[in-house]
Amino acid sequence: VCESTDFEITNNLYIIISGNRNQETNWTDIEFTLQGLSKYPRAEKFLFMMFLVMYMVILLGNSTLIILTLLDSRLHTPMYFFLSNLSFLDILYTSSFIPSTMIHFLSEKKKISLTRCVVQMSVSFTMASTECVLLAVMAYDRYVAICIPLRYPIIMSKALCIQMAALSWGLGFLNSLTQTILAVRLPFCGKKVINHFVCEILAFLKLACTDISLNEITLMLGNVIFLFVPLLLISISYIFILSTVLRINSAGGRKKAFSTCSAHITVVTMFYGSILFMYIKPKSKDTASDKLIALCYGVVTPMLNPIIYSLRNTEVHDAMKKLTARQFWKKG
Repeated sequence: VCESTDFEITNNLYIIISGNRNQETNWTDIEFTLQGLSKYPRAEKFLFMMFLVMYMVILLGNSTLIILTLLDSRLHTPMYFFLSNLSFLDILYTSSFIPSTMIHFLSEKKKISLTRCVVQMSVSFTMASTECVLLAVMAYDRYVAICIPLRYPIIMSKALCIQMAALSWGLGFLNSLTQTILAVRLPFCGKKVINHFVCEILAFLKLACTDISLNEITLMLGNVIFLFVPLLLISISYIFILSTVLRINSAGGRKKAFSTCSAHITVVTMFYGSILFMYIKPKSKDTASDKLIALCYGVVTPMLNPIIYSLRNTEVHDAMKKLTARQFWKKG
């Protein structure tokens, strides 16, 4: 019979007080097995190569955008400030799980300690929550730029941009902290096998041998706050944007206005489309689709973000040419 287990959350999150009150257990002594696609070793070797290439693209693409934004004064605008935050977020998010996942692809024992599992879960949850809010902030920036262009420099001041970015990160951290604390207080018994590539919170909660209704309620509340509310704000912003753009007389003006929003709309569609399907779809016994969808919004989206934002962006192209020319002349 599984007894309730109380966790003492210390500053270093190190000691767990187990059901046996006279015994203390280190977090590093508790291990989970990440199942992933262990039944298909050839598929895992293929995924290792795919992850390696995609991770290199993620690091290169997002780092380049951050460097260009810092070095080129023409990119010192609110839109590129938020885009730099998004790129930095994507680097942290993917770095929290891709390297360890690649190691597990090549190892027979896919073990992970409870400490590493909790850190991985909390970091990825923080980044995902922050991105939801940040995408809504970027939609507001586009709304002000197109609907109130004359007041744009005044409204989107440097101080406001920093406050909005800090709010995004702060809310994401608080949501992750709440969900993580509630998750690690659960007792686990039986085989500790996580049916996923990573320590994903839904797969983690399925291992608990007690009632998880409180976790489900907080997760549902978090989904409403960090998925539906930002998505609603994004939709409202683009309703006003569309209304404003359609009133523009010249076709060139409408095209230019739409082009400034096309990248953001594409990223929002990819991110929310995959993550909403992942968390809202009916539960099923077959979790292979869940893993592939998690791969989509966990790896593919961060890889495509810098490509989407720079593909048809002349400002980014000019900044890249300027930086390349500068490095060429230094070497010359």
